[in-house]
Amino acid sequence: MGETSGARGPSRRALLTGAGALALGACTGGGSPAATGSGPAGTTTPSASGGSASSGATAAPAGGPGWVRAENARAGTTAWRIDPAHLASETELAGYTDTVSVLPGETFGLHLSSALGPVTVRAYRLGSYGGTGAREVWASGAVPAHRQPGPATDGLHTVRCTWPESLRIRTDGWPEGSYLLLLEAGGRAKYVPMVVRSRTTAGRLVLVSAVTTHQAYNQWGGYSLYKGPDKSFATRASAVTFDRPYDRNGAPLVLAYEQGVVLVAEGLDLDLAYVTSVDLHREPDLLAGAHGLVSPGHDEYWTVPMRRHVEAARDAGVNLAFLGANAVYWRARLSTDGRLVTCYKSATADPQRGSAETTAQWRQAPHPDPENSLTGMLYEAFPAEADLVVHDPGFFLLAGTGAVRGGTYAGLVATEIDRAYPIAGTPTNLQIVAHSPVPQFRKADTHSDMTYYSTAGGAGVFSVGTLAWTAGMRGARSRPRIDARAAAFARTVTSNLFHAMAAGPMGHAHPARGNLASVGASASTGTGTGGPVATA
Repeated sequence: MGETSGARGPSRRALLTGAGALALGACTGGGSPAATGSGPAGTTTPSASGGSASSGATAAPAGGPGWVRAENARAGTTAWRIDPAHLASETELAGYTDTVSVLPGETFGLHLSSALGPVTVRAYRLGSYGGTGAREVWASGAVPAHRQPGPATDGLHTVRCTWPESLRIRTDGWPEGSYLLLLEAGGRAKYVPMVVRSRTTAGRLVLVSAVTTHQAYNQWGGYSLYKGPDKSFATRASAVTFDRPYDRNGAPLVLAYEQGVVLVAEGLDLDLAYVTSVDLHREPDLLAGAHGLVSPGHDEYWTVPMRRHVEAARDAGVNLAFLGANAVYWRARLSTDGRLVTCYKSATADPQRGSAETTAQWRQAPHPDPENSLTGMLYEAFPAEADLVVHDPGFFLLAGTGAVRGGTYAGLVATEIDRAYPIAGTPTNLQIVAHSPVPQFRKADTHSDMTYYSTAGGAGVFSVGTLAWTAGMRGARSRPRIDARAAAFARTVTSNLFHAMAAGPMGHAHPARGNLASVGASASTGTGTGGPVATA
């Protein structure tokens, strides 16, 4: 299902009000002024330094020992944060890019609409950076912009913008990573997300940006894959496009479910790689030689190629981590150009009914392939709110947490949850790490599980089974009930996980010890709200 109304981004700084006070064309947070006019018309070039390194720090090329440590030793800034009081409305300021990811040095187009006059664009790379959370890598001058006409909506309720390109941005000197473009105009601000993807993932820990899921929830222009302007499921879109801005702050799911993952990973001195779900779909060998793949907090919409490519990598010994819940729930399709995400959510409504790519739940006919064979669990329920309860304190990733059997961690089980079932597809050596009771409003009480399994090829697959996990990674009070102890637990377990994944096949070093029977698990899936599981 994937309801995200409870997710919020991190705290944000107050922007200076007034167009003149925004210092258009100048960098803040340690960057130098951006060079403009040195390329073709409408092209901007990156600043020479993009922020000074701290004393003694030297930059290392991406894809080698120490590059992430050296990058995060450079001067960070909190200037990337938007205070809610200065968040622009959808009609005041918005933008979208012509691609979801680029390789370092490639260009991308930015399409802007502004009712507030000229726009300044600043590119912030997310990371640790001494706790600031980001580094300014580049800034534009004042970009002429005006309010664009409204989008077109077709018979599938697909909202599509055809705004002209406002500027083309070169990424020379931009390190691989997850970026937020901060748009500022007239004292208001909005984000546009971008990923500078890695040229290779071999020998590296790979962080995925789940852009297909981001677009599924995007309500900009009135329609998402969940509802239309009247808020009903019946008027939802059957296909959504990246040719439009994102709603709310412009990057709501990046901040809710991915920024915390990046924050922790970039503070660990590991060799990281960055890709998007569209890249996973397009490139069969993208994960060749990778040490591990990290699926972020909400990664719900998977195409058939995405799943097959990840399964092949797992079978070849690539570790997997699912740091949320509700992953691999809806089968979607991507257009050839990667700009259109289609999901009818109905095997009968989809014109491709009966095909292997029919856009229904992965667990449904006509070709049921439930998510538990990949993640270890099934999507169980929404809404959820509970404490995480430890079942196996000796599990290797709990080292250093002080966990005991039955120990609880406040608020780490919330919103949506997964549960393990002894049914076809569930790995026979599935190990239950946490087994947390969850009360439900309309159905019998259920549980959220945290699980691990290993494969013959040596891969280890870890799933947290709760959408609140990445909130804990962001820190205490990122959700109302998550306290400092729970946040420390989430960060320690995740740090242990990332180190173990980066060290090589976890399944060889830490083979799973199957214990599903120890929680008295039933094969009946009727406690959940995720829907029945069809048989092939």
